[in-house]
Amino acid sequence: MIRGKWMPGHAADFSGDVLVSVTALTLDDFRSTPGAYRAGYVLSREWPRLPGAVGQWLWVEPLRRRLGSVSVWRDHEGLRGFVGLPAHVAIMRKYRDLGTTRATTWRTADLDSRAIWRKAEQWLREK
Repeated sequence: MIRGKWMPGHAADFSGDVLVSVTALTLDDFRSTPGAYRAGYVLSREWPRLPGAVGQWLWVEPLRRRLGSVSVWRDHEGLRGFVGLPAHVAIMRKYRDLGTTRATTWRTADLDSRAIWRKAEQWLREK
């Protein structure tokens, strides 16, 4: 798995309980992979301005046609705002029928990147 660098969000200085969201898109064929990755990367440019966004990492497994994010939010409201962004909705409409999407969330009081990644990777290994 190739993990991108931490991208701080609008609420990067937030301390307290946070919401972690992990997403995974597994595409049915390789032809869609570069476009999906580019779309996610372009969308990530909005990250620093998103209300409630603490930070995120993008990740990719190119040979497995998998990509996604591990994002940290102040609360569900921030995550819901992101999910409803027109750019995000457009990407989901374009790619959701070209593969399988999975997502999970959990709350944590500890913004320990290693602990978050351990839990995220464990979930990503599950089928």
